[in-house]
Amino acid sequence: MAHDHAVSESSNDRIQSFTDFRKRMNERILAEDNQVVRRFFALDTQTYKPGALDLKTKELLGLVASMVLRCDDCISYHVAQCREAGVNRDEFFEAFSVGLVVGGSIVIPHLRRAVDFLDQIEAQDGRADSGV
Repeated sequence: MAHDHAVSESSNDRIQSFTDFRKRMNERILAEDNQVVRRFFALDTQTYKPGALDLKTKELLGLVASMVLRCDDCISYHVAQCREAGVNRDEFFEAFSVGLVVGGSIVIPHLRRAVDFLDQIEAQDGRADSGV
């Protein structure tokens, strides 16, 4: 039981570390006087706002694209955002399957890390739901 608690704390630390680093570096980057960078960040923010597609769908698209592009930081970010948008485990695995089919076997290591990050978030939240 103590081992599970240590693993849970380690998972929480990893999630918090990722979140803190991302926030700190985004603030650092946006503090620079570079309009192209600022506009790109603003465009990214605008892209994920609900429109013809809802937030959940857009985050799932971002997750699949990140898997195909093999960007682990992007995958972790979109897993967290998808979870926040209400994506359940079955929906995650359908999205993972699309990323795997489109990206091919080279996506498998990224799939492993995505599932690991999802497991950590679910452990932190104290819940793992499937289905609607």
